[in-house]
Amino acid sequence: MEQQALGKRIREERLKLNLTQERLAEDVNLSTAYIGQIERGERSLTLENLAAVANRLGVTIDYLLSDSVVSDSDGQYRLWCQLMNGRTEEQKALAINMVKLMFGYLDENS
Repeated sequence: MEQQALGKRIREERLKLNLTQERLAEDVNLSTAYIGQIERGERSLTLENLAAVANRLGVTIDYLLSDSVVSDSDGQYRLWCQLMNGRTEEQKALAINMVKLMFGYLDENS
């Protein structure tokens, strides 16, 4: 895969999570300069670093490396996974309960 396409996908996913390059770099134990070079397509990632970045962004390696377009529903699922990534089990349970309550309210009032 072209390094620029991979870098673009990483940048897009990072921005969806409102992460700075500095925060992503810190979370995956890489330098900020290196993350910038990856996003610009100037450097490549080792498999180990690619896995760390994908895990932090809440996406799969195959998504970062693929040229396929995901449907809206897949994108929404991916966003949910990103939002839940790094949360405690207690936080995840709270989020699920809040969504259940919201859907119950919507069902009653529709």
